[in-house]
Parts: sequence; C-alpha cells; structure tokens
Amino acid sequence: MANYPQLDNASGVWNLRDVYDAVMGGYWPNANSNALFGGGYTPSYSAVIEKFNMATSGNASDFGDLSVARGELGAVANFTRCIFIGGGMAASPNSSNTMDYVTFATDGNAADFGDGGSQRATGFGGNATRGIFTEGTGDTNQLQYITPTSTGNALDFGDRTVSGTFVAGATSPTRACFAGAFTPSVSNIIDFVEIATTGNATDFGDLTSARRAACGCSSSTRGVIAGGITPSQLQDTQFITIASQGNATDFGDMVNDFSKEQSATSNSVKGFIGGGRNAPANTDVIQNFTIAVGGNCVDFGDLLSAVSSQASNTAAHGGLNDGYQGTRIKPIPTGSGVGNVGLFAGYHAPSHSDTIESIDIQSTGNAQDFGNLTVARGRGGAASSLTRLIIFGGETPSSGVSDVIDSTEFASQGNAADFGNLSVTRYQLGGLSNQTRGVNCGGYHGTPGVFFNNIDYVTMATAGNATDFGDLSGTRGSCGTTSSSTRGLIMGGRTPSNTNIIEYITIASTSNTTDFGDLTDVTSTNAGASSATRGLSAGGLNPADSAGVNTIDYITIASTSNATDFGDLTVARYIVAGTSNSLRAVFGGGKAPSDSNVMDYVTIASTSNASDFGDLITASAGRSEGQCSNGHGGLA
Repeated sequence: MANYPQLDNASGVWNLRDVYDAVMGGYWPNANSNALFGGGYTPSYSAVIEKFNMATSGNASDFGDLSVARGELGAVANFTRCIFIGGGMAASPNSSNTMDYVTFATDGNAADFGDGGSQRATGFGGNATRGIFTEGTGDTNQLQYITPTSTGNALDFGDRTVSGTFVAGATSPTRACFAGAFTPSVSNIIDFVEIATTGNATDFGDLTSARRAACGCSSSTRGVIAGGITPSQLQDTQFITIASQGNATDFGDMVNDFSKEQSATSNSVKGFIGGGRNAPANTDVIQNFTIAVGGNCVDFGDLLSAVSSQASNTAAHGGLNDGYQGTRIKPIPTGSGVGNVGLFAGYHAPSHSDTIESIDIQSTGNAQDFGNLTVARGRGGAASSLTRLIIFGGETPSSGVSDVIDSTEFASQGNAADFGNLSVTRYQLGGLSNQTRGVNCGGYHGTPGVFFNNIDYVTMATAGNATDFGDLSGTRGSCGTTSSSTRGLIMGGRTPSNTNIIEYITIASTSNTTDFGDLTDVTSTNAGASSATRGLSAGGLNPADSAGVNTIDYITIASTSNATDFGDLTVARYIVAGTSNSLRAVFGGGKAPSDSNVMDYVTIASTSNASDFGDLITASAGRSEGQCSNGHGGLA
C-alpha cells in the first residue's frame, strides 16, 4: 500500500476520506523533497549524483554514481524515479546513448534503463507517465520519449520545428516546451508538444533573445528559461505561461555570470539553478527563486564541486502537478465519472495476446503499454471499479476457452494477478459494473451452437470465484454491455443468429434480465460505453454486411425504450471494444474486415459522428468486452 502523505506542514481542515481515496487509488504521491543533480564537467567528466533538500537551504550531499561518467546530459522524472539520458563523454564515441536511473527514495548508484539516440545538452519535459527529450547530436530536430515506470529503449515522438542542440525544457502535466537551440546559429524559438499525443511540435512563441545552453524548469503552470549564450553570457531569467502560447517575458536575473551550461529543476514553489560555466571556470553555486512571483535569484547553497553541464530533476517538477514533501497535493480526479484511464486488455486476432494497453480518455493520442494478463486470451468480459480492472474468461490458444478471472490496479501500471474463476468456462461474454460489483453475462463455449445464458458476479474489492446472479432471457454471446451505477444493459449478441434485443439488470440485486427495448440494427460483437445517464452501442456484425457496421446507437439508461441513432464510427468494424468517462466514449480495434488499430471517440451527451482518437499499439480484434476505465457510467 502507498504511504500516507506528509501532513505536518499542512493547514486547513482535512477530509480523511479524500486522503484514503487518494492513497488507495495511488494518485496522491508521497513526493520526495530531494533535488538530484548528476554528471557534468568538473573539468573532467563526472559520474557523481548529488542531492539537496529543496525545503531547506543548504549544501548538496552525495547520492551515488551514474553508470557512465558524462556531461551535457539531461534527466526526466516521475514521482519515484529519475532517469539520466545521453551526454558527452571522454571515451570514443564521445556521445553516449546511455539511459540509467535511480530511485529518489533510496541513495545509490544508477541502474541501466535502456538506450536512446546519442544526444548531448538536450531539452527535457514530461509528466508521471511519459518523459520527452530532444535528440541533440548532429543538429537533429527529433523528439524521443520513454515511459519512466518501465525500462526500455527510447521511441520516436515526432520532430521539433527547429533543429539543434543545447535546448532548454519546461513542462506542465500536459505540455512540454522546448526553447532555444544551436542550429548552428542560436535560436529564439519556443515550441511545444502535447505530452499524451505523439507528433510534431507546434510553435509556441519566442524567447526575449536568441540563445543556446540555457536551462529550464517549471511549476505546473509557468515555465522559466534562464541564462545561455549568444555567444556572450546572458544572466537573465524569463517566463512563459505553459497553457497559453505567446512570447517569453522578462523575469529577473541570476546571482552570477556563470550563466551557460547550468542545470535547473523545481518543485511547485521554487526553481533551483545549479553550477554553470563562464569559460574556463565552473561554479558550485546553487541559486533559487520563487516561480510564481519572479525577481532576482538568491543564493541557496553549494554543490559538492564546481561543475557545469549536469542534469537535474525532482519528484515534484511541473509535470507532476504541484507539491513536494510536506505540501498537500491536489488529488487527480478519478471515479464519479471523471476518471480518465481507459484500458484495452488482451485480444484474439491476429493471434492471442496478453497485452494490456492504456489511453488517457480526456485527451487524444496513441495507446501505451500498461502490462500483461496472466494468460494470453481475447474476447473476455471486463468490469472495473474506481481502482481495479477485472477480466472474465476468454479464448486462449492452448485450451481454447478459459475460466480465469484476472485483476489489475489502475494506479500501479503492471501485470495482472489471479482473482478467481468463472462458474462456467466460456468466452464471447460481456462485462459491466458499478463501484462494488462486477457482472459478466452470456458467452460461448467453442462447441458449435453452444451458447450460455449465465450471469455471474464478483465483489471487485475481494478476490474470489464468481457467484450466480441470474439468467439472460435466452442463450447468447458477443453482446455489447454497459451500465449506470444502478442498472446494467446487455445489447444485441448472437444466439447463434444475431439479435437486436436490449435487456437490463439491477446490479445491486440478483435476478434474471428484464426486457428494455431494441437496437436499431440486428448485430453482435458490438461495443458498449456510457455516462451515468446514457448508454451507447457501437459497431458490430450484421449478417447482411460481412465487413461490419459503423452504426452508433444510444439509449437513456433510466428508462426503457428502443435505441435511437447517434451517428457513425469513422470506420465500420466488428469485434470492437469500448471504454468511457462521464463525457467521452472511445471505441478501439476490431475487424474492418482486416484487423484494425483505429480508435475513435464521441461526446456522449451529443449526437454526432465519431472523430479520430489515435491508434492502438497493435491492429487487433477481440479485446475484452465491457467497462474498462476508472470513470465509466457505472461509477458516476
């Protein structure tokens, strides 16, 4: 279980339920107060990592060592890890593709993370789930990214609007900004990317003057760019408001003229600048300023040695919301229909897979790797609470059909664990849920014509086998499913012929289904999604159209009636999966008729055609069918 936040410096009245929900949900991090500075040039290349406490002025102390001595490197960080990336080194080749990491909470040497492109003096940004950096060798404009919670090689993100090395970075939880460069002439360009969405950068505005070898840091709203050379030394600091595009504004001045090849980092209140160079000498000075106020820097303490071209970061920088140890961090909204983590679990085509992919429903962008199921399979049922995803059964490559129930936690990205077993082994079943109870219904055994009318349920907070809930009105599988907090809907399916039936259950009770109405089309393998009040059915297979349909229907969950046309998917397809928060539904994958990686979305409260959301990692069909988010309609 996560640690409770440090409250001794907090003020005001604390709601203990808020604290409990945030800790158990994993979205109230116990952010560390240490700033880390690593590597650099002293004048030889250094492997030293040093730390200081941002809450109290004072000198740095030893933390550990990098795996390779180097300078002109950079760092990204989440709440637990700092990853040092690239750099220049004495050995040949003199540019490094090394990425190594440390854990903020534990002093010690860095461990291997993976490989990036060879880069020096690059710009860095990102949030808790993604770190982004410029690939700086050879004046390239390439952006790359990593997922800090895992290890692995860097991936292509897109391109900057300008090529060059010696770039400064600043970040909010949603945007990363990159300023200045050596192109080979110096640049005043600031550009930005949306962290959740891979793609090329967009022009943001201009610095007050062109420069390279500046440093950058930020709160969650304001980015600060400091120093640099033109080639003359610049001692000024300037700021941007990250959420709005525009030119930088003068902020203040630094304490000395060692104002190139410095390193900067921050927490929610203060920015810190360490070291720097005024050729041929380096400095050991740490200086700081208040990000929200502006003004000249003041002396904070000293580094272990006079050094330039270090990398630095913290577990409380601008991309990680506001806060550091001892400060109350505003909880990230989750549940009550506003959770934004959507998961797509497993698939059966083109081959069976155990992959779980994640998206941020409130934004647009491609899916990211989340973890793995215990067994490779597809076409299971899915249900979720505020904190936990449950996968019921499915089709496997070995035994053909599974009775396994898996669970994984939204907050702890990683692999699923065994939860229990179904009462009847089956696949092509649907899933739905409210906050406490997960329900699966119907399904197919694999034997021609053998469908089930079984409805099972589990209590999602407690691992265990499924219990009988009741029966569908008839045997069928491949249904679309969705729910409000009180009522679950089972839409369409095949018996083995397709049907347009909509039935419902009251989730808190155990009973057989009741007739609700009809879909506009006779369909199966359709996807369901919902807000608290409206349910959607999207895509599916109609025997008259072997390529699938693009139809989206909607119903009002609290009433009983036939479905109404909502609009169309961007691509007609079947064996598609759906997820949602209270505002937006996302439909991913399927066959069209070949396997598809398409994700598209709609605003649930309106009626309109779907828009492109991004792509799944793998073009595939037969992902788990049901509610796969921490903010769907059953939680509102």
